[in-house]
Amino acid sequence: MYSRMKDAFLRALRSFGRALPTLVPTLMLVSLLVVTIPRDLYTKIFTGGPLDPIIGAAIGSISAGNPANSYVIGGELLRAGVSLLAVTAFIVAWVTVGVVQIPAESAILGRRFALVRNALSFLMSIVVAAVTVLLLGVLP
Repeated sequence: MYSRMKDAFLRALRSFGRALPTLVPTLMLVSLLVVTIPRDLYTKIFTGGPLDPIIGAAIGSISAGNPANSYVIGGELLRAGVSLLAVTAFIVAWVTVGVVQIPAESAILGRRFALVRNALSFLMSIVVAAVTVLLLGVLP
């Protein structure tokens, strides 16, 4: 049993080693994007119209990050007057869609899988936002 665990661990370690040259630049690029895009830019983009969830999902897809950051930014966007629909789409896309990580994901899991997963995650972020807002009963 221990020999199978050891083999599995070594295979996983080798796989991670092969992915490392792609992952490091991706993480650096994500960090650069998160730092260089000012937060107040988001409040200027959202107009309160029907395109807000699409805009929110698009921005969240590009500026991917960890959930803790998205909750903080989402709270600030809500305080700035951005609709809950747009903020929810932003947060869900922020966590589930990773446009910047597509090259790394493609290298590890395959290009088709990465593109389909990201496209479905983008669409579902809008659906989840709409359902969330409908369930909370805050749509106008």
